Parts: sequence; C-alpha cells; structure tokens
Amino acid sequence: MQRSTALSAPVLSPLFAALLVAWAAPAQAQPSPGQLQTVTVTAERRTENVRDVPNSISVLGSDLLEALNAGGQDIRQLSARTPSLNIESSFGRAFPRFYIRGLGNTDFDINASQPVSLVFDDVVQENPILKGFPMFDLDRVEVLRGPQGTLFGRNAPAGVVKFESAKPDSKKFGGYGAFTLGRWSTVNAEGAMNAPLGGGAALRVSLQSQNRSDWVDNTDPAGPTRSFEGYHDNAARVQLLLAPANGLSVLANLHARDLDGSARVFRGNAIKPGTNDLVANFDETKVRHDGINSQQIQTLGGSLRVRWDLGGMALHSITGYEQVKSKSRADVDGTSGPYCAFPCTVIVPGVTVAAQSETADDVPKLHQLTQEFRLESTGSGPVKWLAGLYYFDETLDINGFAYDSGPGNAQTGFITQQQDNKAWAIFGSVNFDLSEQFKLRGGLRYTKDKKDFSAQRFQSPIFGGPLGPLTTSKSATNTSFDVAGTWVMDKNINVYGRLATGFRAPSIQGRILFGNDLTSADSEKVKSVELGVKADLFDRRARASLSVFAYDVKGQQLVAVGGGVNTARLLNAEKTTGRGIEGDFQAYVTDAMLLSASMSYNNTRIKSPGLAVATCGSGCTVTDPLDGSGRALINGNPLPQAPKLILNLNGRYGMPMAGGEAYVMGDLSYRSKVNFQLYESVEFTGKPLTELGLRGGYLWGNGKYEASVFVRNLGNKLVATSAIDFSNLLAMINEPRTFGLQFKAQF
Repeated sequence: MQRSTALSAPVLSPLFAALLVAWAAPAQAQPSPGQLQTVTVTAERRTENVRDVPNSISVLGSDLLEALNAGGQDIRQLSARTPSLNIESSFGRAFPRFYIRGLGNTDFDINASQPVSLVFDDVVQENPILKGFPMFDLDRVEVLRGPQGTLFGRNAPAGVVKFESAKPDSKKFGGYGAFTLGRWSTVNAEGAMNAPLGGGAALRVSLQSQNRSDWVDNTDPAGPTRSFEGYHDNAARVQLLLAPANGLSVLANLHARDLDGSARVFRGNAIKPGTNDLVANFDETKVRHDGINSQQIQTLGGSLRVRWDLGGMALHSITGYEQVKSKSRADVDGTSGPYCAFPCTVIVPGVTVAAQSETADDVPKLHQLTQEFRLESTGSGPVKWLAGLYYFDETLDINGFAYDSGPGNAQTGFITQQQDNKAWAIFGSVNFDLSEQFKLRGGLRYTKDKKDFSAQRFQSPIFGGPLGPLTTSKSATNTSFDVAGTWVMDKNINVYGRLATGFRAPSIQGRILFGNDLTSADSEKVKSVELGVKADLFDRRARASLSVFAYDVKGQQLVAVGGGVNTARLLNAEKTTGRGIEGDFQAYVTDAMLLSASMSYNNTRIKSPGLAVATCGSGCTVTDPLDGSGRALINGNPLPQAPKLILNLNGRYGMPMAGGEAYVMGDLSYRSKVNFQLYESVEFTGKPLTELGLRGGYLWGNGKYEASVFVRNLGNKLVATSAIDFSNLLAMINEPRTFGLQFKAQF
C-alpha cells in the first residue's frame, strides 16, 4: 500500500538520531527507594494531592504509558487499564469510543456525541475524531469517574479522561529520544527537546512517528485494496512558555497530526453461528474484501493559556482551536460476493454470506473554538473558590458516500450533512474547611446548548432519489451541581462522600443514505452518589483507594442499529441504572519491586418497559423477548460495551547490574464479557478478554540510556471486540501479539 505523509519517518529520523547522541545532562532525581511519590492531579482545576480530591480518580504515569505505547498502538490501548474504563472503535486509529462505568455511546456516526469527555491540555476535544490524537511526551493521564458536570460541563455525565503533556521547563535544558523496531516492520520514533530561553521562558518540541507495514492480506484476487492494517501516523507538539511580567505566565501550544493508513478492517463471517466463538478456520492475517479501504486524517490545533496572579486570586484564560480534515472508506460488510439480496433475511449455517455495503465518510471541515475565563482564589485560608465562563462553537460538514463493490467500485450514494453547535456556561465552586478534620466542596454550573442541523441526499444506493434539504434544531438548558464532603481520619487517610449530576446535550443524526428521516434524542441527565476512602499506608510504601457508587440516568441517549434494514436511529431510554465498586492499590513489596492492582465491578441495567429495537439481519440468536413486530424488548438488558468486571495487575522489579539496573515489567488486564448491541444475542456477546504485556530492559549511565525488549498480548488472545449486525456475523478483533525492541536516551 502506497502512503505519503508530511512528517515521514525518513524526515524525522535524523532529528531523533541527533537527540540520541546529544550531550547528556545528569538524569532527573529518582524517588526515595521503597517510598511512593505524591501524586498530584488537576481534577478540580487546581493542583492537589490525589488523596485530597473527593472523587474516584485513577492516574496513569509516564512509565506505564511508555510501556503501553511501545508497540505503536493507538489510544485504545488504555482500555481496561484502569477501573471501569473501556474503549473501542469501528474506525481504526481514529474515532475512539469511551465508556466509563458502563456509560458510553456505540454510535459510529461522525456526528455522534459521547458521555465521556476527553480533555487534552485543558481543552475539550468534542468530536470523536479529535479524541484519537496520539499519546506521546505525556506527564500523566487522569481518569475522572462519575459525572463531571460542574467543572467540565456538558457531555461529561460518565466522566472525563484528561491528558496532560509534559510542560516546558525554564530551568533546565534536556529531552529524550526513543527508537522502536517491531513486528510487521514497525518503526516508531519519539522524542522531545526542552530549551530554556531566559527570563522564565522555555520551549518544548515533541515529535512522534509511528509506522507499520500492512499485515492483513486480501484473498479476493480482484479486490482493489490488496492489504490492510498498515499506517504512517505522525504528530508534533510545540509549546512555548513565556513570563512577560511579574505574576503573568503564558503557555502557547501548537499541535498537528497526519495519519495515512487503513480504516477499520471488518471481518465478515467471523463468528461461528450459534456461539460467540470465532470460526474454526479464523485467520487474523486474511480477509476477503471487494471494497476499497483507506483512511487519511489531518488535524491542526492550538491553545493559549494565560495565568495572571492578581494577589490573593488568579485569572485564567484558556483559548483553544481545533480543525480536522478526514477521509475514511471501508468495505463495511467485510466480504466479497456473491451477495445476499437486500434486505438479506436468510443465512444458512456454514455458508459464506456477503451483505454488500461499502461506504465512506469525509469531513471537509471541522472547526472547534473554545474559550474559558476562570477566576480563582490563591490564598491559604479555609475558604477557596473559583468562578468561570465557558464558550463552545463547532462547525461540522460531513459528506457520506456509498459504493457498488465490484469492478470499478462505482459510487451509488451521496449525502451531505452540516451542523452548527454553540454552547455557553457559567460555573463556580467553593471549598470550605470546616475544621482540620471536615472539609466541604460544592459546585454549580448552568449550560445552554443549541444545535442547528441540515442534511440533503443527492443519490441513494437502495431506493428513492434526491431528498431534502431536511433541517432541524435542538436546544437545551441545564443546571448541574456536585456536593462532596471529606473526613480526614488522620494525616494519611481520607473518607469522602459525593453527590453529583451531569447531562449530555441533545443529539441529531442524518443517516439518509439508507433512510428518509432525521432522528434526534433529547438531553440525558444523570444523578450519582459515591462513597470512598483514600489512604497512604506503611510510611508511604503503599497507597490504596476504594469507592462504591450508584447512578441513575434519565432519558439516556441510545442508538438502535437494525442490521436487517441497515439503518440506525437515536432514541431515549426512560431510565438506566448503574451500581458498582472500584479499587486501586499500589505498593513497594520490596525496595526494588513495585506492584499496582486495580479492579471494578459495574452492574448496569436499561429500565424502559416497552422499549423495542430492530435486531440483526439474520443469522444471530436473539435471546430477548420480541414484540408483535419482531423487535427485541430490551428492558432489563445491560448497557452495550459495559463489562461487569475489570482487573489490572502491573509490576516492576529492578536489580543493580554492571553499573546499571536491569528490570522487568509486566502488565495484565482483564475485562469480562460485553454485549455489543442493545438487544442480547448469543453471537453478539463479546467474550472475556485477558491481555498480558512484558518488558525487560537495562538502564545505564545514571539512568540516561535504556535498551529494552517488549511483547504485547503475549498469549495472542483474539476475540471479537465489537460487531455489526448485518446478515453475515461480522466482527472486529483486538490487536494480535506484537513485539519489538527499543532504545531510549535522555539528555
């Protein structure tokens, strides 16, 4: 597959090579042996010890992120790495779908909203395409569970995943460079350089280039795309820190991404009828497609963060701008003919069936502008407060296409969609220390959100002619709040309780390639209660947290996908519920061995009597009761992509050797079975997934140099992670075993 990028590996390689051989400054001081460092977060828009924040939070540090990132995987590698977090996608390295505590959105439309907000360097990334920006040169990732409707606003009723880049340092010149070689001709390069400029100013340049050859072959000799799953994914970030006046700091951030690779590879006839097993002859390196597969994404964005110390208070201004152009095309049915005539209603067990669907989504324009002003107290008294204003403006254009797979791959369908979304909010919070033992927090946010949407069909692949333009608007206002109290049992143990609400703004979809109507869903609103304890133990040799929670969602937005008629519609469930428990534990077993463990249990239920949805085209075994129209009644079902159980175990053991340190790291993740659809069926129930990663290496030169080998998904466990309910039991799978070696140098 021929690919071209603006930031190709050959261009980047000389820079990384220069970083690796650069003059080496003393390495950063290491923590005291056998004692955990204090973890600080900005979950409440202030820098705080994670133990003092009355909310269920997990923090992924740079060491674990580096280990996970070594194989070149995208942001989906964070799935099941912390309690209650699941991530999947039907767009490959773009458009990740996040789920926290079972709340998420399986909608594959470019215009889909999600109840999990992603915030990158204090700027919300609203559209799912923006959420896929590569992870590199990060300080940490914070996962904030439960409603975050006060400080982070709309579309965060499930929580927030918060990325924090490594920031410029005005005191020390330094950086790092890393090269990775791996399976399937993987060549990854990553590096950063930090340069003080004097007068409190500094510049940090961060680069990443991930490259992999195609490793899935097309067995259809006439298939226009011969191989799949390769990519060139290049990204850069430049940050400039300025201190133009006493008490004033400015941080400018410019970032870009250029992805040229495969769209998601859909695998028709992958599930054995009557089971949720992959078929006996399943081969992850082969598919049979007669459609075209390609994906290109270019993103460019920037932010300007200003902090002005006013004496006893500080004023923050955060301005963000993002723009995207993307093209993604795939053989969505995952097969090549002969085809079952549309609509396909019969499948014969053991017989390969193709349900023709080749589509593409282009985004010629996605512009997002955000502005936040926040005033906060900076004193050390018992009362701390903040208040702010927020503005969001998004313009989105989408072109949708359908094609006749086969000779020539002629275009058979074309639609356009436009959406203008504006929102604004006013918010505030107060922290009040009643005494040294009792602390209260409370917050309030008022939001107004409005969407104007239009869609027009110029060509239909199955019926009808031109349609539209069809137009509609949705608007909503909402007041969210949270109240939390903390009891400081002693200097190392805090017990907290939290009551919080949040909401997701109304949604609109215009899938008129295969239908004639716009669909919409009203706001969903969530109310949650949480109790927890956080503790530093054994003279800070260990750290633990445990929380229990319950939430109710009124009017949750769901997407009903009917495989038999290839349509999807938005709807609101009357009520959904979630109940669960989460825990994190970290400890130095010895001065040389650090272990981390986490778990979560989530029990979700749709409680909407009479709510029915269309089921698969055929070939699946529906286990729900049916109404008089043959639709599945989903009352009592779990939410889709909501595993009940997630478990994690991470460990690192180091030992002195030959003037350096040899180490071994391991990470084990487990998530229980998941339901792919709103209805329940045997075939579309995803099996439990266990993945093991190992990394071994050697550090020398006072920690400045490191050589390592790694393997991801050691057991090569392959399961369906999502599916499309056409007539041909189509599945998408997790990443197979990958392995490689890496060299890293700091200077």
